[in-house]
Amino acid sequence: MLEYLESLRLVDHHCHGVLGKDLGRTAFEEMLTEAETAGPPGVSMFDTQVGFALRRWCPPVLDLGAHAEPDEYLARRAELGAAEVNRRFLAAAGLDALCVDTGYAPEVILDPPGLGRLAGAQAHQIVRLESVAERVAADGVEAGRFAGEVRSRLQAADAVGAKSIAAYRAGLELSGARPSEAEVAGAAGRLMLAAEGTGAPPRVCDEVLHRFLVWCAVDAGLPVQFHVGYGDADADLRRGDPLLLVELLRAMDPVPAMLLHNYPFHRHAGYLAQVLPNVYVDAGLATHNLGHRSPVLIAELLELAPFGKVLHSSDAFGLAELYHLGALLFRRGLAGFLAGGVEDGAWTARDAERVAGLVASGNARRVYGLG
Repeated sequence: MLEYLESLRLVDHHCHGVLGKDLGRTAFEEMLTEAETAGPPGVSMFDTQVGFALRRWCPPVLDLGAHAEPDEYLARRAELGAAEVNRRFLAAAGLDALCVDTGYAPEVILDPPGLGRLAGAQAHQIVRLESVAERVAADGVEAGRFAGEVRSRLQAADAVGAKSIAAYRAGLELSGARPSEAEVAGAAGRLMLAAEGTGAPPRVCDEVLHRFLVWCAVDAGLPVQFHVGYGDADADLRRGDPLLLVELLRAMDPVPAMLLHNYPFHRHAGYLAQVLPNVYVDAGLATHNLGHRSPVLIAELLELAPFGKVLHSSDAFGLAELYHLGALLFRRGLAGFLAGGVEDGAWTARDAERVAGLVASGNARRVYGLG
């Protein structure tokens, strides 16, 4: 089963750009964690599940033996240079298409075309809804024209999907009702006033605006990705449970809602994928962060989620290694799950191969209209 999955090229339906520069050890370790820093003195991110997974699976791509020591690995990385490292790991991931979230770029990272060239894959854009709204507000569009300008820019975006980060800002307990034009104008006015008062860039964190943005994407016919659960230090897990999103998910139907990451709420997400016709799920970000334990995560996600509604994503950002790790651990976890079912007589080998094709790429191609 693993050999078969390794022969399939994947669609990574949620990912980000990678850095095009060489990194020292501290900067590299910071890219291995969702924390704001790599940790206090004496604590290394190499002594984590993702750190050990990286040392096991990444050195051979750079012509080193498995389990290379961190300093040896980083020295080889520097010797090859960022461009060659990125090329090797993106190629090793075995991708056929990428859906790239372009809304988060704290520093210069490779854009979708650059990623696609290195991966030998088609690259598509996922537009981040809050970024569109924040640019409109920063451009000084008056509150009464805000809604129309956001809709216009979203319609003009060359994207196959949209993403909401409401989980980071207001939480996922969003009403299913469309906000009125007056409500949107009022919220837009507050957004601009807050930015003027602090001098900081506009930052969408109003439940009304998050909900408005989702409805803009729905009206544009774009599948809507939602950050769920595990994320960086800004995420409030208490408000990141996808069960809080049920009202809006029901109201969005039949436009697809793509629940991203989901850990530690992946069983909740699997339940929603079963009971709501427009809900799809993945285990991105957590797959490589759980390392050796990722097969358990994948099996638990698949307890209830229909196999035709599960997708692959890496949520790779910054390090090209995370594309490789996300793909490799996903393949191994899914292969183990499917092979176990064949051995137990739960399904046939032919069924297992068909399901592998759906999860690896077929589901994503269908939902995003990738052909």
